[in-house]
Amino acid sequence: MTHPFLDLPPLTAARFAAIERRVAGLLATEQDVVITQGEALLPLEGCIRGGARPGSTALNVVTGPYGQTFGNWLRDCGAEVVDLAVPFHTAVTAAQVEEALAAHPEIDFVSLVHAEAATGNTNPVAEIGEVVRAHGALFMLDAVASVGAEPLLPDAWGVDLCVIGAQKAMGGPAGVSAVSVSARAWERMESNPRAPRRSYLSLLDWKARWIDPGRTALPHAPAQLEMLALEACVERIEAEGLDTLTARHAAAAAATRAGALALGCGLGPYVHDARDAAPVATTLRTPAGVDASALVARALAADPSLPLIAGGGALSSEMIRVNHYGVDATRGAVLSSLSALGSALADTGRPADLDAARKAVSETWPGG
Repeated sequence: MTHPFLDLPPLTAARFAAIERRVAGLLATEQDVVITQGEALLPLEGCIRGGARPGSTALNVVTGPYGQTFGNWLRDCGAEVVDLAVPFHTAVTAAQVEEALAAHPEIDFVSLVHAEAATGNTNPVAEIGEVVRAHGALFMLDAVASVGAEPLLPDAWGVDLCVIGAQKAMGGPAGVSAVSVSARAWERMESNPRAPRRSYLSLLDWKARWIDPGRTALPHAPAQLEMLALEACVERIEAEGLDTLTARHAAAAAATRAGALALGCGLGPYVHDARDAAPVATTLRTPAGVDASALVARALAADPSLPLIAGGGALSSEMIRVNHYGVDATRGAVLSSLSALGSALADTGRPADLDAARKAVSETWPGG
C-alpha cells in the first residue's frame, strides 16, 4: 500500500534549486540563497562560526534570548564580544549601534535579531544597516520571526547574512531554513581558517559542492517532506501576496494590543511603545499577583488550540505571548485569545470588559 508521505519520488537537484529561487524572490535578494536542512539554529550557528574567529571583534545586539545565545557562540569562536543590551520591553536604535561602533572601531562583525518573538519586540534594521554599512562590518541578521510578518529587504538594508525559518509568519515547517549570503560574507568565511568545513554547520561546503558547480548535484539527501512543505508554504504566500501577508500580521498585532488594553483588568502590553512591537507576536504583562503560566493554562483549558503561551524562563510568571502568526494571524484568533484571557482573569477575581475588548479589536481591524 502506498502512502502519500512515504512513497515519494526523489527530490531532484533541479527542484531543490527552484525552491531556493522562490525563497530568494521572497527576500527580494540577488545574493546566494542556501536552504539548510534543519531548524534555523543550524544556519545561525553556521554563520557565526564562519564569520567570527580569534582576533575579530563582534558587536552583539541583545534584545532578547536569541541575542544572548549569539554572544555565547561568538565567544566560543574566540572573538572579542561587545554586547549592546537594551531592556526587552523596547528596541535598539540605530544611534545606539552607531555609538557602540564609534567606541569600538575594531568591530568587524555585527549580529542582530530582527524580531524577537520571545519578547515581542522588533528592531529598525533598515536604519541599523546604514550605520553598519558605513562602518564596514559584516552584518548578520536573524529574521526567523520577522520574515512574512514585516518588510524584510536584506540587499537594500546591507545585510550580509540573513537567516530565515518557515515556522512562524510564513506558516511553514520548522525543520528547514535558509540563509542569504553576500559576496563579502563568502570572502570572510573563505579567509577564516576556523570556519566550519566538512561539517553539517558548513556553509562553505554548500558553496563548494552545490553553488559553484551550478546546483546540479545535491551534497546529501535532502529532507524531502520539509522541502515539499516549504515549497507549498511559499506557493501559498505567493498566492496571497507578501504585502497582504505582512499587512495581516500588522493588523493582528495592532488589534491584540488594543484589545488587551480595553479589557481593563491590568493586562497590558509588555513592549511599551507600539512602534517597537513585533507584528509576529504580542507579549502581554500580567497584573500584579497573577501568574502568567497559570493564567495561560486556565485559558487553554477551554480551548487548547488558541495561540497562547507563557513567557520562557524568568518571564514565565509575568509574560503571556499571543502568537498571532501564520494561520493564526486572523481577527478570529485574536478575539478568541483575548476572550479566553479575559475569562481566565475574571475567574481570578479581576473582572475584564470583554465587550470593550471585542469592540477595540473590531475598530482596529475592521472586517479582518
